[in-house]
Amino acid sequence: MEKYILAVITTKATKVAGGAPIFTCETKEEMEFIAANLEAILDGIAHGLGNDLYVIVKH
Repeated sequence: MEKYILAVITTKATKVAGGAPIFTCETKEEMEFIAANLEAILDGIAHGLGNDLYVIVKH
């Protein structure tokens, strides 16, 4: 497998499910902070998919 989702970061946990780790945040600022840090830690790319959701993807 070449591409896969490493993590999901959201402020609305009821809108996501699946096999990747899900990080639920209280605010948009916290979500952006967690996404940026996980991007670096996991050596992936953060993609914003709307106001309430980021995914960290390995390309």
